Amino acid sequence: MHISEGVLSAPVLAGGAALSAAGLALGLKKMDYDRLPRVALLSAVFFVASLIHLPVGPSSVHLVLNGLVGLLLGWAAFPAIFVGLTLQAILFQFGGLTGLGVNTFSMALPAVICYYACAPWLRRGRAALLLASFAAGFGSVLLAALLTALSLFLSGEAFLTSAAAIVLASLPGMALEGVITSLAVFFLRQARPSLLGAGPV
Repeated sequence: MHISEGVLSAPVLAGGAALSAAGLALGLKKMDYDRLPRVALLSAVFFVASLIHLPVGPSSVHLVLNGLVGLLLGWAAFPAIFVGLTLQAILFQFGGLTGLGVNTFSMALPAVICYYACAPWLRRGRAALLLASFAAGFGSVLLAALLTALSLFLSGEAFLTSAAAIVLASLPGMALEGVITSLAVFFLRQARPSLLGAGPV
């Protein structure tokens, strides 16, 4: 769901940059030094997962795993996702540098929201863990698609059709993200429960 260069209006770009800067500052403030390897690893996971793109109008849909990043990092998802998007923009011209603020905010804020909404349920039974992790994967992509669509809409009513198409085209990806996030979290709960703050189920 990267938004390409030259699509968004200047006020939307400026607003996205300001909001992402605030999220980055908070994420860095809350990130302990000993969690840095985890943040780097999940930034790499996000980077690799996002490399396969399917174009949809002025944007694209792809596997992002921002729900998984959010569940494991909380506010540190902002710097992790920012680094991944920056590397994609520089190395592959995905999204571009001018839209980096909007793209970061659209991906990272849903990750943080899903952390607060779903992470507490990971410490309960197996059914709660699977449902919460699926909701995090599904919901993070849904929120990211809605924020991307909102960014397009705020840049001009001409993008209304494209905005709606992005949300609709993301529906299969939402379900896939939910399943993959559930499997990944279940595996981590068995192999490294300390990452989730709980014992194995």
